[in-house]
Amino acid sequence: MKSLVVYYSRSNITKKLAENIANKINADIEEIIPKVNYQGKIGYARGGKDAITEKIVELEALKYDPQDYDLVYIGAPVWASKAANPIISYLKQNEGKFSEVKFFMTAGSSGFESSFKQMEKYSKKPLKTLALTTKEVKKDLSEDKINSFIE
Repeated sequence: MKSLVVYYSRSNITKKLAENIANKINADIEEIIPKVNYQGKIGYARGGKDAITEKIVELEALKYDPQDYDLVYIGAPVWASKAANPIISYLKQNEGKFSEVKFFMTAGSSGFESSFKQMEKYSKKPLKTLALTTKEVKKDLSEDKINSFIE
């Protein structure tokens, strides 16, 4: 089975999780890079506002076409109880191109369920989901959850 791990990460927490998953399953990996700057305090505030309004943003060119994969793992942080809008933009841009998907999310503490539902609205029902807190990812406290997710 050919797999792709796609993620957006503002603070490298989701990136760490995405790289861990990609390494375990020997998948291609694609970082989503928005043309909007979400770095720093102003970027953080902009991100929350854009997430609430589900603003679609322009993305840098992609290396991989999700249509070429049997399974696409899609990951993002939770912003204001929504999936970070660069991932929503990716899903919208690639609507209808996914065979199967699995979603993974990172957050300080909550907002996972609403974010998964939102991602499903722009994609399809995932085979599995994985929700990890920032602490679980930073301190590598989630190996069992990750292994169950990728089975």
